[in-house]
Amino acid sequence: MKRVWQRAGRQILITIALVVAVLAFFFWPLPKYIEGPGSADDLKSFVSMPGHADKRGGKFMITSVALAQARPASYLYAKFNPTFSVESADAVTGGESNATYDRVQNFYMQSAINESIYTAYKAANKTVSRQYLGIYVLNVAKNSPFAKSLKVGDTVTKVNGRHFNSMVGYQHYIQKQKVGQRATVTYQHNGHTRQATAKLMTLPGTKKAGIGITLTDNVKVTAKPKVTVNPGNIGGPSGGLMFSLQIYTQVTGKNLRQGRKIAGTGTVDSNGDVGEIGGIDKKIIAAKRAGATVFFAPYVKPTKLLLKYEEHHQTNYQLAKSTAKKYAPNMKVVPVKNFNDAVKYLEK
Repeated sequence: MKRVWQRAGRQILITIALVVAVLAFFFWPLPKYIEGPGSADDLKSFVSMPGHADKRGGKFMITSVALAQARPASYLYAKFNPTFSVESADAVTGGESNATYDRVQNFYMQSAINESIYTAYKAANKTVSRQYLGIYVLNVAKNSPFAKSLKVGDTVTKVNGRHFNSMVGYQHYIQKQKVGQRATVTYQHNGHTRQATAKLMTLPGTKKAGIGITLTDNVKVTAKPKVTVNPGNIGGPSGGLMFSLQIYTQVTGKNLRQGRKIAGTGTVDSNGDVGEIGGIDKKIIAAKRAGATVFFAPYVKPTKLLLKYEEHHQTNYQLAKSTAKKYAPNMKVVPVKNFNDAVKYLEK
């Protein structure tokens, strides 16, 4: 009887161990991230413009990359699936916490929306204005004299009482000051105005003065007729070009799509210039799955120096072309340098 109980006990322990191992294989978090093809979403559901509804056929689609923390099962799957990749946590989040990373991605998206509205309305000769709020704090160096005051998500509005209309203006002013000189920074934190005073530091790799932050422009755009863009759970700046096309179509009433499903990616700035992004190979596959026949890809002239630092050592357009040739041979990949390139292609 005792041996029977011993065997039963061993079987229970083995069963528990197997269950734990299976659960760990599928759910144990690893210090890696898995990137793969995401979705290609119809922008009609993102953009609201009263009196200018988009009821025509076809779609402008914003493409995304699926990102998830790795588990042993997904790690192995990604290793054997060429359309997925394994990335380090630092490469994805820049060493920031998930909450800080999400905050920055949300800002990038809102910034992309603002620039898209400005680009589309300006091209359509509609009323639109940009108000420069200040410099948005993307990162604060650990050795920054302002590290105890400034946080990611704050907006610097003045330095020594001076407000500038671009981040370049702030940079030039600060770099003209002396290292070690005290500077007072006025900034917005959670809607409240605050000030911090500290000595300027030496910027890495230079002898110039700085406050030790990574920054970008924070701009508010006002347009008539009113337009509202709700990106849902999508973050980052890469939807700028496609947002611009959707907004332009609605505000002008032009039938640019002609019933086609059109996807693409790329940032857009206030001049309408289109910039490169990451994960374009995965976005090509997402567009293919959604039935896109045209894909707009940012174009820059390839040089040896540029290709040295590019993803897979290919420009966005080169990587998009090679991926489409393999996975979406019937999809036309169109190179665009700016918003007007995309509009002219569609008008033809």
